[in-house]
Amino acid sequence: MVVGELTEETQLLVIGGGPGGYVAAFHAADLGVQTMIVDDSPLLGGVCLREGCIPSKALLHVAHLIESAGEASHFGIGFNAPKIDVDKLRSWKQSVVDKLCGGVKTLAGKRGVRVITGRATLENNKSARIHGAEVSRVKFKQCIIATGSSIKRLPESLVPKDCCIDSTGALELKDIPKSLLVIGGGYIGLELGQVYAALGSKVTVIEALDRILAGCDEDLARPLIARLKKQFAAIHTGAKLEGCTQTSRGVEVKFSKGGEAHKEVFEKVLVSVGRSPNTRDIGLENTQIKVNDRGFIAVDAQRRTAEKNIFAIGDVAGDPMLAHKASREGIVAAEVIAGKNSAYDVRAVPAVVYTSPEVAWCGLTESEAKQAGKEIKVGKFGWGASGRAIAMGRPEGLTKVIADPKTNRVLGVGICGEHAGDLIAEAVLAIEMGATAEDLAMTIHPHPATSETIMEAAESVFGHAIHAMK
Repeated sequence: MVVGELTEETQLLVIGGGPGGYVAAFHAADLGVQTMIVDDSPLLGGVCLREGCIPSKALLHVAHLIESAGEASHFGIGFNAPKIDVDKLRSWKQSVVDKLCGGVKTLAGKRGVRVITGRATLENNKSARIHGAEVSRVKFKQCIIATGSSIKRLPESLVPKDCCIDSTGALELKDIPKSLLVIGGGYIGLELGQVYAALGSKVTVIEALDRILAGCDEDLARPLIARLKKQFAAIHTGAKLEGCTQTSRGVEVKFSKGGEAHKEVFEKVLVSVGRSPNTRDIGLENTQIKVNDRGFIAVDAQRRTAEKNIFAIGDVAGDPMLAHKASREGIVAAEVIAGKNSAYDVRAVPAVVYTSPEVAWCGLTESEAKQAGKEIKVGKFGWGASGRAIAMGRPEGLTKVIADPKTNRVLGVGICGEHAGDLIAEAVLAIEMGATAEDLAMTIHPHPATSETIMEAAESVFGHAIHAMK
C-alpha cells in the first residue's frame, strides 16, 4: 500500500451514477444496504440526464411549440415568425438539467448514499481503485457496474474530428447553422434534426440503410417520414458516406447513392450512428467477468456477472440501450443484493422516438414476427378517424395491436402520433399482465382521447372497429 492512500469500505459499490446506477444505489439504500456511488461527474444522472434524454426533450418541446405556432394558421390563428434568443434558450435548457441533477443529489443525501467523484477501475472482485478523488481505494462486498455507453465514432479518415459534432455538441446549442447534415437516420439524429429544423437550419439526412428509423415497423414510421420530408431539405437513404473535408465554405461532404456520386457543402455535420458500451478501461481484465463480441458484459437473470458478487446493468449489459431498462435492471440487482428473490423477467420494454409525431412500440413488432415466421393477427386503426386527433389537427397517426391468433394474447403494440410515448405505457402493462386483445377492446377509454385508438386497434384484431370500415 502506498503511504497516504485512503481506503474506504462499503457493502455495495455502484460504479456509475446514471439512471441505472443511481436508481440501484437508492433502492439498495432503501433496503438497508450500505451503498456508495463512484461517478466521474460531480452531477449524478449520467449521460441521459446531463447530455442526452433530458436536454434533448427540453429542446424538442421548444421545437414542437414553434411547429404548432406555424400550423395555427390552419385554425384561423396567426403568429409572427419566432424570435429565437439562443443564449436564453441554452440557459433554460441547462436550468432543466441542473434542477433534475440537484434533485438526484438531494435524494442521495437523504438516503445516506456516499457519493465520490472520480473514476473507478476494478482491481479484483473485492476492491476498486479510484482515480481523481481523495479516496484511493474502495473495498466492497458487492459491486454494480453501471458505466453506461459512449457515442460511436466514425473513422478519422472518413470524418475528421474538426469536421463534425456529435449529439453532445449538438445539445450545447452554441449556434444555429444555416445548413446541417445529419449522418445517421436513427432516433437521436432525427430528434436533433427536428430541433435544428425548427430553429431555422436547413437539415439534410443521409442513412446507409434503405430507410430511416429502421428499428420500428415501416407503417409506423410512415407518418413521421411524411412530416420529415416537409421539414428537412432532403433525406437520402441507401447512401454511402465517402468522406468529409473542412473548406473555407464549410464542410464538403461526398457520398454515393444508387451508383451516383454526390458532393454538398454544409455549415455543420452531426454524426449520430449509435452508441457503444463503456466496458473498456474499467478493470474487467482483473476479474473473471466475461464480455461478448459486441462489448456487452454477460449477465444472468439477476444481472450477476461471472463474478457472483459483481452485477452489471444498463447499457453495458446489453440491448436495448435505454434509460428505463437500466433503471429496472438496477432495481433487480439491488433487491438480489439485499437478499430478495428478484429477477429481470420483462415481456416488453417500450421504445419511444420523441419526434413530431412521436413513434412508440413495445413487445413483438410485425416485422420481427415475419422474420421469425411467427403467425400473428394484426389490428390497425388510423388516427384520421380519431375525434381527438382531428380536433388537434394531428390526424396523421396509426395505432396497431399484434395478437396471438390462437389465444388473442397481446404480443406487441405500436403507436405513431401525438404523445405516443405516453400512450404506450398502457400497452406495456397489457403485455406484462398477459392481457388479450379483447381485454383492451372491452376496457372503457375516455372520449375524446387518442388512447381510444388502442381500443379501436384491438377491436380491429377481430375485424369490427366501430370507427373504421371493415
